[in-house]
Amino acid sequence: MGDRFNTVAGWALFAGIIALGGAIVSSKYFDTERPEKMGYAIEGVEAEGEGGDSGPSLNTLLASADVAAGEKVFAKCAACHTVNQGGANGIGPNLWGTVGEAIAVGKAGFAFSDALKSKGGQWTFENMDAWLTSPREFAPGTKMTFAGLGNPADRANLIAWLNTQGSNLPLPAADAEPAEASATPAEAAGNATNAAESVEGAAPAGAATAGGPATPTTGESE
Repeated sequence: MGDRFNTVAGWALFAGIIALGGAIVSSKYFDTERPEKMGYAIEGVEAEGEGGDSGPSLNTLLASADVAAGEKVFAKCAACHTVNQGGANGIGPNLWGTVGEAIAVGKAGFAFSDALKSKGGQWTFENMDAWLTSPREFAPGTKMTFAGLGNPADRANLIAWLNTQGSNLPLPAADAEPAEASATPAEAAGNATNAAESVEGAAPAGAATAGGPATPTTGESE
């Protein structure tokens, strides 16, 4: 009885070893490297953070800017800036007539940082937008501690309102919308095929018809 039990146990152990070895070999043979990103791409759908519409351009936003909304945005600036004509400088310079003037000049009695004075140029709409987006990125080392306005529409509205405070430069026209394709690539390929077939099936000019002479290809007679 004992010998029979030992024999059965031995075969069971042997079978277990064979099964384990087979599993290891199978995993090595059939397993493939796991992709870095799970799932699969869907045609026509962009992954999050890739591509996508970046929003209206500055010109388009300025062309449709809400001046009244821009005045409300200026409330965030009023703690440091005055904007009335002849107003005193505060923590920041008076902003009357700022849009379009030279950067870091023309504000009597205000000490601009070297970082801003070194920029040069003028307060164009583009420079004003970049400054309001992030003063520290526009002029690294600036004394201005304001973090910036992240909303492009808020910046455009504020710029348009500041423009009414002693500058009155003409606002740009909205950028033209990009032309849409008239047909998809598949449709275009189909149209090209149909056109080729039509050309192949057409009789050449001046060719003879069945049972008749060829017709002249021009209106001239001999």
